[in-house]
Amino acid sequence: MRGLRRRRFLRGGLALTGLGLLAGCQLPRLPWQAERIRLVGYLAVGSRTGARAAMVDGLLDGLREHGYEEGRNIAFEYRFSDGRDERLPELAAELVALQVDLIVASGSPASFAAAEATRTIPIVMGSLAADPVASGLVQSLARPGGNVTGMTDMGSLLAVKWLELLKELVPGLSRVAAFWNPANPSYDFAWRELGAAASTLAVELVRLVVRARDDFAGAFEDAARQGAGALVMPADPLVLNNVGMVAGLALGHRLPATYSLRQFPDAGGLLSYGPNVVDSYRRAAKHVDRILKGASPAGLPMEQPTQFDFVLNLQTAQAIGLTIPQSILLQAELIQ
Repeated sequence: MRGLRRRRFLRGGLALTGLGLLAGCQLPRLPWQAERIRLVGYLAVGSRTGARAAMVDGLLDGLREHGYEEGRNIAFEYRFSDGRDERLPELAAELVALQVDLIVASGSPASFAAAEATRTIPIVMGSLAADPVASGLVQSLARPGGNVTGMTDMGSLLAVKWLELLKELVPGLSRVAAFWNPANPSYDFAWRELGAAASTLAVELVRLVVRARDDFAGAFEDAARQGAGALVMPADPLVLNNVGMVAGLALGHRLPATYSLRQFPDAGGLLSYGPNVVDSYRRAAKHVDRILKGASPAGLPMEQPTQFDFVLNLQTAQAIGLTIPQSILLQAELIQ
């Protein structure tokens, strides 16, 4: 009888020990158990049906590559500013109140709004145009150190390339207009890079202030009054969300213009040179996956783009009377 009690005691102790060990582990899901659905917030400038649609699709494609499917093991709460970027802090607060597992931020203003709204919920940036270190979003690209990580396109570092292309396209170019949106934190960095590039290439910069959609028409008229021979547009959601109108105004003023994203020549603009943001959003899904599986954003390095688009719209070039050098024709993807 004493031996039987001893065996029961040992079995009970081993069982408790096993439960204690399992308490610190993630138990495998049994076949009849429903898969946990992770809730992700998506905070973005613009609208779901506008220019952001391709970026959302890129993210979802990347998540599918990592085994995620909306409605089965992941769900999204989408918040778009719909042209009212001043609402981004309010929209970010809504996502925090919903206790989402993670926030994907799309566009520099959305990234800053999300970072202000929470210091604990992980934030993955789909493609940040601002300098993430200089702006204070992360401590370093290799080790972000907080709750923010993701993709940075560092598009403003391409300023020299933009101006070089315009000088090659427009012989004798000496004055270039550039958009300036005071509401976008990335513009401070972009303007510094443009200024340095303009000095190197002996080009004078003309600043065109654009804060809202209604400012674009006046900005183009100002560029004409000041004798600008071309236009540079740093990466900005305000431009991207109105890319068709901006392309039309550039064509109407016969002003050679370049933008960082291929959506501009696709919409009838002349030229783009910059990162493929759809690919960046697809790659950002890796950060989402790793964080949802337990990784800390503080130790997940930010990544830079690996694919770049150089796109030229030949119809627009012909319409504004440009002769395209052979060197550009051989390098660019051409829209006939």
